[in-house]
Amino acid sequence: MDLTPLAMALSIGLAAIGTGVGIGLIGSKAVEAVGRNPESSSKVQTIMLLGIVFTESIAIFALVISLIVMTLK
Repeated sequence: MDLTPLAMALSIGLAAIGTGVGIGLIGSKAVEAVGRNPESSSKVQTIMLLGIVFTESIAIFALVISLIVMTLK
């Protein structure tokens, strides 16, 4: 019984869930920060985008891992 497709689906699925939650938290905290101090919106936006990029890279790593698992088959 080959469990490779299950491993691929779990790796990308769990990474997508984690990435979605992470980006949601980053966005909500950025909106809170700008709501409290509107003058700092440019600094908050820069840091928020950096955090989103690093969070999204986790999903890309999971995609690469699932593709490597597929090639090992």
